[in-house]
Amino acid sequence: MSIIEIRGLRKSFGDLQVLKGIDFSVEEGERIVIIGGSGCGKSVFLRCIELLEVPDAGNIFVDGQEITAPNVNIDKIRQSMGMVYQRFNLFSHMTVMENLCIAPTKLLKMPQDEAEKKAMELLSTVGLAAKADAYPAVLSGGQQQRIAICRSLMMNPKVLLFDEPTSALDPTMVGEVLAVMRMLAKRNLTMIIVTHEMNFAKEVASKILFFADGVIYEQGTPEEIFDNPKREKTIAFIQRQKFFHYEIFERRFDLMEMQNKIQLFAEKYGLKSKYTYRLQLCCEETIYEMINGCYDEDEKNISIIIDITYAEAIGKSEFKILCKGKPHNPLAESDEESFEDNIGMTILRNVAGDFEYSYESGVNVIGFKL
Repeated sequence: MSIIEIRGLRKSFGDLQVLKGIDFSVEEGERIVIIGGSGCGKSVFLRCIELLEVPDAGNIFVDGQEITAPNVNIDKIRQSMGMVYQRFNLFSHMTVMENLCIAPTKLLKMPQDEAEKKAMELLSTVGLAAKADAYPAVLSGGQQQRIAICRSLMMNPKVLLFDEPTSALDPTMVGEVLAVMRMLAKRNLTMIIVTHEMNFAKEVASKILFFADGVIYEQGTPEEIFDNPKREKTIAFIQRQKFFHYEIFERRFDLMEMQNKIQLFAEKYGLKSKYTYRLQLCCEETIYEMINGCYDEDEKNISIIIDITYAEAIGKSEFKILCKGKPHNPLAESDEESFEDNIGMTILRNVAGDFEYSYESGVNVIGFKL
């Protein structure tokens, strides 16, 4: 039996549909990592599992019990799940020890001495045994989040839910929290983790869910999602793709305007000056080659569209140039062509890779990589 089973989960906020019918199950010992862009429904999905957000439709089963059923004892079912939030939510008026012991002694009726012993074992595991009598205010964000994880473990949960547990931390503190989560992953605890930490996701996940358009857009092993994603939005997210678009409709277009826009695009995403120059060179040489090859000299109106996709994660660009007019392959080799005849295309041949050309419905389609 699955630890968690979800059928037809839907959730909207007003007219905004956040979850559009999700079916998914989690098996014991699985480590599910959920990734996706901001606002795609990752955190809402996680909060629905604990019924912190009430679904509009669908059924959620936790360890065989339906948490969405009428008159269910929600608090009882929640005890089998540990939730770690973006914010630590420790009781500021209690010491670390008191924060850890209050839930198991009150809800599980665990004896105080047994709870304190368990708390000290957990604090030692995360390197914070010396902070047992400290108050949250004197602790760093990373320390507070490690204690929040210990607090969840005090209840002996069957599944741990993490809602972007490092997003509120200073970058210097992220590593210490991720280290604790890696340790838990090695113990084969069942975990569902919403995170933006891609390297961490690769390391610990048994399955990756990519959320987009209100659904599980693509899922698979870390190798399948990070190394060989199949669908367009997954590829764009994993490679952190950035897009540049420019259109030219006159033969005497403003070359400097186009080059300046490429420069601004490059500066925005931290491209090196040498790489930026090569982007500009490829655009300029291809455009002039297409103008001269696709249009007669007396034609003033033209149509050329330039799309550049820069994959930030791998530092490579793909060009796609659409040019209406007569068919003309700019990089086709000619027996009569010499270096002096077309120095621009000779340069482009040396710079670009994976060149593709087609002519479709009166449009030249040129693609290459840089």
